[in-house]
Amino acid sequence: MAHKQAIPFRRFCGGVGRTAQAKNRHSNMQGRWPVKSTKFILDLLKNAESNAEVKDLDVDALYISHIQVGFFFLSAYMSSPCHTKLILSEKEEPVKKVPETQLAASKSK
Repeated sequence: MAHKQAIPFRRFCGGVGRTAQAKNRHSNMQGRWPVKSTKFILDLLKNAESNAEVKDLDVDALYISHIQVGFFFLSAYMSSPCHTKLILSEKEEPVKKVPETQLAASKSK
């Protein structure tokens, strides 16, 4: 949203202007800064974070395990042309592996 890095457009790039920032991603120099889409995703993440707080989940341990955007048939009366599916999960603490020497010692007792 701060226009730090342009997103290169490779398909559907008719009318998309050229920018020098798109060269960093080895593109054809056509790129934009999709502020509206970025704002929508940020709002979705804030909503998911508040839902996690309500469900007593550890917000610091959450990560995006699945995100999917599904487009469907458009008509003149639809305000949103896509469905966005976002699934957050908590990272589990890894269990430390016990060395085999300790396992052999505990079995012999």
